[in-house]
Amino acid sequence: MAGELRDERFLYMISCFRPRLKQFIRVQPVLDRLPSLSAEDREKVRATALQRGEVEGAEELLRAVERGPRGCGWFHEFLQALEHGGCGMAACYVNPSLSQLPSPAEEADHDLCVHLVQLLHSTLVDSMRTVQVAEKCLQMGIFQDEDLDGIHTVTENRGNREGARELLSRLVQKKDWFSRFLIALRETQHGSLADDLSGNIGGTKDKQNGMKNSTNKETEVTSQPDYAILEDLKQQENMNDNFSSENNLLETSIGKNSVVSESDVSIGFGSVSNLNENLGQSCTSSDSDEEESRASPEPDLVLRDYQMEVAKPALNGENIIICLPTGSGKTRVAVYITKDHLDKKKRASEPGKVIVLVNKVPLVEQHLRKEFSPFLKRWYHVIGLSGDSQLKISFPEVVRRNDVIICTAQILENSLLNADKEDEEGVRLSDFSLIIIDECHHTQKEGVYNNIMRRYLKEKKKNRKLAKENKPLIPQPQILGLTASPGVGGATSYSKAEEHILKICANLDACSIMTVEERASQLKNQVKEPFKKTVIADDKKKDPFRERITEIMTEIQNYCQLHPKSEFGTQPYEQWVIREEKKAAKEEKRKERVCAEHLKKYNDALQINDAIRMVDAYNHLNNFYKDEKSKKTERSDDDDDAPAVSKQDETDLFLIGLFHAKKKQLKELARMPEYENEKLTQLRNTLMEEFTKTEAPRGIIFTKTRLSAFALFQWIKDNPKFEEVGIKAHYLIGAGHSSETKPMTQNEQREVIDKFRGGNLNLLIATTVAEEGLDIKECNIVIRYGLVTNEIAMVQISLIMQKQYGLFTDSLSV
Repeated sequence: MAGELRDERFLYMISCFRPRLKQFIRVQPVLDRLPSLSAEDREKVRATALQRGEVEGAEELLRAVERGPRGCGWFHEFLQALEHGGCGMAACYVNPSLSQLPSPAEEADHDLCVHLVQLLHSTLVDSMRTVQVAEKCLQMGIFQDEDLDGIHTVTENRGNREGARELLSRLVQKKDWFSRFLIALRETQHGSLADDLSGNIGGTKDKQNGMKNSTNKETEVTSQPDYAILEDLKQQENMNDNFSSENNLLETSIGKNSVVSESDVSIGFGSVSNLNENLGQSCTSSDSDEEESRASPEPDLVLRDYQMEVAKPALNGENIIICLPTGSGKTRVAVYITKDHLDKKKRASEPGKVIVLVNKVPLVEQHLRKEFSPFLKRWYHVIGLSGDSQLKISFPEVVRRNDVIICTAQILENSLLNADKEDEEGVRLSDFSLIIIDECHHTQKEGVYNNIMRRYLKEKKKNRKLAKENKPLIPQPQILGLTASPGVGGATSYSKAEEHILKICANLDACSIMTVEERASQLKNQVKEPFKKTVIADDKKKDPFRERITEIMTEIQNYCQLHPKSEFGTQPYEQWVIREEKKAAKEEKRKERVCAEHLKKYNDALQINDAIRMVDAYNHLNNFYKDEKSKKTERSDDDDDAPAVSKQDETDLFLIGLFHAKKKQLKELARMPEYENEKLTQLRNTLMEEFTKTEAPRGIIFTKTRLSAFALFQWIKDNPKFEEVGIKAHYLIGAGHSSETKPMTQNEQREVIDKFRGGNLNLLIATTVAEEGLDIKECNIVIRYGLVTNEIAMVQISLIMQKQYGLFTDSLSV
């Protein structure tokens, strides 16, 4: 019954969006990925595409899909064929979950961009070096290998112009293509073409009719290399009436919709086709009836009574911390306060500017798309930016041109540091009238939030002195902190907990922490509490694998005369061995440094063994020693038959020889199921139970390290039982660099989260990158695997339960 209903929904999506689908489907790549389609239908579709064109071929393909027969999983096969066949836009339209369905505004934006390419088609075809641009588009993920091969073939057989036509025809069928294509043009020395497409016409010779005076108002590149700055500039109000009609269309299309970046985009979707909804960039209201009909309905910005209760002091201009449970709408309250603040400043003819600081890159796009842009874009310019904090951007210019800036705190801190230097441009806290600090419980110690607030408090102290001297004061912004819990800082007594909370308040210059009191019953009805279950896994009674590892570590310690005070396999031991390695490197003691490095690897293996499988720990060591042996062996470039020459010294020979002497025994032990980790057994039972009994299960497993996240993912992949109950898993780890495991890029993180939200994945194995602040409300099962739950994490975890009651499991070892 469920399958029939799903089929009907799928067919209904095809019927609704048939004209769009025909424009976005490339027949041959999709056909190659549809093994269930009959040979007769396949040949008919292919012949139609060859004889009558891609659009008619796509129509024939849709008819074949509708006719059937359709076996089990046919719609999933078709979706996968679209996605992997380079037809991502088509896949968005036919997915019955509607999770990726473009809004009318997004469709209008996409159509405008296509029209823009059509207007400049002859210029692009004549001037573009096709193969060079196509290869760059492949590197940037716009094209797939199949696209590049097709463009290569047309270019070689029919020339560069025909190749360019093929490139453009494929380009406009892609998802999120426009701004990335502009980057590709610029990075292949086609800057003038990118300028034409982006409306950046200030560099052309035609400066008549006042065009010269308008160049400072047109859509400009505000992002610098290696940053992602997401911006939608408002349409110019005083465009010269003497512009030609074509230039008017060009300026209007780009002024409203384009994002131009000369960098590798690291956040946001980077596409005109989904700019307003997915990026939520700044835009203003327009008098055009056509624009109003295309735009999505403006949501009403209204607070519930309990939200208004905590917002009141901030609405009166006071510095406060708002403490609301996750899922109760803290960010919505912040948006309301932002609009009220800017409205009051506007009415008073005073400068108003708001900066929203976050501590994780994905939160920039989340706050932008879900909260600030939908409610503020009609009246104010809203922008989001993030990136590698070591690189420079024109942040002061971004601040000047926008009303609301959402960014990672490090970007603001960098610009504040630049302002302290005479030779560099930066911003000052006085440039803002309101600073909103998300997850403000991090405003402590040497965190970036606290560094920023130290400046604020120093200026406040300076103002007291200036006031006594009757001198002008330094303008200071209002401060608003947001948190689900200020935490207790690990305190074990009431007085210490109180001290910690007061310290957070002092750091934020907050006069009070606002919690719901009068409207507590309304809040309780709004926020659903998860069902919590604790699963205790006994330590393994016998662990010969661990015993062998500790024996090896003892031998190494004795060899290099290093004697720790911490237990093997613990974090204190890891900290000790890292200190020893650094100390030996500084003192140029190679023997001690190399031994410390190897001890660190063995300690990692013990931690992996404690959390995951013995085989994962063994593989970790084996891969390390393979690399070590390869690095210490030199082969002749001139004579392939010459024997390899070892570059190992005495220490290398001892360490590598020691592992290989124990390797066989470790490998045999790793294969013995009777010594397997008891925690994994409990985890397997919990997953099997919850994914069997829960309707539409969606879960997250939180684990401590990237290594354990990846190892758990591999464990699930290797166990066919999980696939039988419908588990589709992926790992989600941080974007920071690590010597142990390859980090995920921000785009990779976002892709995994989007797949999870859309249902293509239903289980994430995550480090704390997903625990705090990220709104992944589709989840109804949360497992904290081997983690001791602190007060912050306990509050944050309720985020996962916003849609429905769910299971919260702590899987701990005793």
